[in-house]
Amino acid sequence: MTGDVAKGAAVIFVAAIVQVTLLSDIDVFHGAPDLVLVTLVAVALLRGAVFGAAAGFAAGLVVDTATLQTLGVTSLLLTIAGYWIGRYGETTGRDRSHAPFLSVAVVTFLYMFGALVLHYMLGETASAHRVLLNAFPFELLFNLILTLPVYALCRRLLRPPASGLEEVRLLG
Repeated sequence: MTGDVAKGAAVIFVAAIVQVTLLSDIDVFHGAPDLVLVTLVAVALLRGAVFGAAAGFAAGLVVDTATLQTLGVTSLLLTIAGYWIGRYGETTGRDRSHAPFLSVAVVTFLYMFGALVLHYMLGETASAHRVLLNAFPFELLFNLILTLPVYALCRRLLRPPASGLEEVRLLG
C-alpha cells in the first residue's frame, strides 16, 4: 500500500513538473495538452475516488505554485475531477477499454468549463468563446492522444493489488 502511494505520488509529481516546464509552451490553435489531467484520470481510474482526490489536490497545488496562478483554483478543479473519475472507476469495470478515453473526454470539457466559471467568479477576465470554441477541440484531441500511453504506463506502475479492488455494487 505504501509503495502504491509513493508510486502514485511520483507519477503525479513528474506529470505536474513536465506540464509546467515543457508542455506549457505548446500552443496549437489555443489548445495545449494537459498531461496532469490525463495522468490524474489514469491514476484515479486505477486507484479509486479517495486516491484520485488526494492526487488531484497535490497535482493542483504543484501546478498552482509553480505557475504562480491563483492558489487553489487548479487544486479545487483537479480534486473534484480526481474524485469523480475515481468514483466512475469504482462503479464500472476498470477493464473496459473505453473507460480512460471517455473519462478524459468528459473531464477535459468539465475542467475547462469549471476553470472558466471559477475565473469569472474571481473577477478575472476569460473569454468563453476562446476557451470553449477555439481551444477545446484541440485540447481534447491532444489529451486523447496522450491517453493511451499514459494509461498504459500508469497501469504498469500501479498494478491492481493481489486481492483486487472490488467493484462497488449498486443497489436497485
